[in-house]
Amino acid sequence: MPAFSGKYYYTLDEKGRLMIPAPFREIIYANYSPKLFVANSAFDNCLNVYPFEEWLRLEEKVKNLPRSDRAVRYFLRRVVASAAEVELDKQGRVLVPSAHRQDSRLDGEVVLVGQVEMIELWSKAEWASETDPAKVDREALEASLSRYGI
Repeated sequence: MPAFSGKYYYTLDEKGRLMIPAPFREIIYANYSPKLFVANSAFDNCLNVYPFEEWLRLEEKVKNLPRSDRAVRYFLRRVVASAAEVELDKQGRVLVPSAHRQDSRLDGEVVLVGQVEMIELWSKAEWASETDPAKVDREALEASLSRYGI
């Protein structure tokens, strides 16, 4: 199955609607239903946009995890509790719920970033800060990623 990849700059309209980039729409229409789930990221100040079917896979993984684990409870409270179903309209847009826009400080210019099975949605300013090369410990990242053969 094709993966979501690439980075696209767009603008939220005054109603909070967002155009999903054509390459992402093509993957969705060819492989998924037009239903999507928008949820807070567990650790970053962005939103995660999952195709409905990918969200169901995530739910399956999570529902059997032990609630006694503090990390699991945090994930459930931060991510699962924030999930909202949205749908692509005929123009290829989704309405980003107001609470989600507030949580991630989304207003105006945004960045959509492909992340294989989902899409991240960042404010342009937050994305610039998150990906600032001056803030990265390259040696630590390289060492960490080399464990995975990347």
